[in-house]
Amino acid sequence: MSGRDFVIPLSSPAAADAGRVGPKAANLAALRRAGLPTPDGFCLAADAYRVQLASLDLEACAREVFSAEDAQARRSALRLRMRLMEQPVAPEFQEPLIAAWRAMTRDTAIPGVVRSSALVEDRFGSGFAGQFESFLGIDNETDFLTAVRACWAALWAPRALRYMATHDLDPADTAMALLIQPLVAARAAGGGLSQTAEGGMLINATAGLGSAIAQGEVAPDRYELGRNGALRESHAGIEYHQPGCAHLPKLSKSPARKQLCLAPARVEELGRLMLEAEAVMGMAVEIEWAMDDAGFKLLQARPLHLDDKQTESPDPIWLRQPRLRGQPAGVGWGTGRACVVNCECEISRIAPGDVLVTKMAGPALGRVLAIVAGVVSELGGSTSHLASLARERCVPMVLGVPGATMQIPDGTQVAVDGVAGIVRWMANR
Repeated sequence: MSGRDFVIPLSSPAAADAGRVGPKAANLAALRRAGLPTPDGFCLAADAYRVQLASLDLEACAREVFSAEDAQARRSALRLRMRLMEQPVAPEFQEPLIAAWRAMTRDTAIPGVVRSSALVEDRFGSGFAGQFESFLGIDNETDFLTAVRACWAALWAPRALRYMATHDLDPADTAMALLIQPLVAARAAGGGLSQTAEGGMLINATAGLGSAIAQGEVAPDRYELGRNGALRESHAGIEYHQPGCAHLPKLSKSPARKQLCLAPARVEELGRLMLEAEAVMGMAVEIEWAMDDAGFKLLQARPLHLDDKQTESPDPIWLRQPRLRGQPAGVGWGTGRACVVNCECEISRIAPGDVLVTKMAGPALGRVLAIVAGVVSELGGSTSHLASLARERCVPMVLGVPGATMQIPDGTQVAVDGVAGIVRWMANR
């Protein structure tokens, strides 16, 4: 294999091969070939990662991570991350990789993006939403090569390893391809679901880059559409100051409704693009999008997990209890003891069967989804990475619930309706 075979333009037929570039990049290439608007760019094939691993003599070390005793497995994973981060990229593909980066940034004159596209990512039942790494706004070669190495190393990060263990996947049996594109100068961005539990479609939006939605850092605008693409309802998001750790001085203020990011015609245009993406992939899809001065760009399309058992009829006693509304993740009904967690330093308090009530629902909380009966968050939206992980596990979740940590008493019984987007707590019997 020549050095140039490792670098694959998104416009190339080879970019359709998910076994070489990963499903994330292959799905985007399929949308591009179908005429849907996507950013240009190129892929660094998974074979480059394999060559890098072999050149650093790390293949045996990789096998130890899921086969050795716990202490040795942790040491092996750390060695893999450190070596992949510290060592330069292999000479077999360094020159064509840098040449492709220079051509892309010269032609666009804007910063670049490096995103993971692992061979196990963006598949039905194992989306890996938020479990790997993406780097935005890269404007020089040094940072670009650092981002490449960091994406490789992310395959061996504790968060990704925990996710793989729960899905019976061995990281030694897979590889990390990369998706490299110009940064979209987004005026607005977000995510979308081409199907919802109620039989419609849904779009989330926020001003600027959409990473804040994916990371659960904002309560975004929510647009509900019919399957015909017609807009039904619009709900403005909520604006917060960065909440920070509850044990530090307060940085937040009272939330306030903000103006909608998208006009109705724009929402319906994006709805049509979602339906086209669904037709290309032959299944319900979850998308990420951005809108610049030229219009919409589709950044990602992954299979959307929909649960057959969407909800249950609540016991009548729950209908008499206080409630809060938010954005549903789209699956299930669950009850449990409220565990109010104001920052990640309190995660150890969560017990099996609890309903987690928190401020910010970032993908790092994915590790608790295996034990909780539900999740309620003040920030986040239906298209966040944690919502995607919850759909995979059929965990009911309601996000973007103002004042949840203040109004829901710690230790009380809570019911979470992940379809209707309602959380109730037992105030009286």
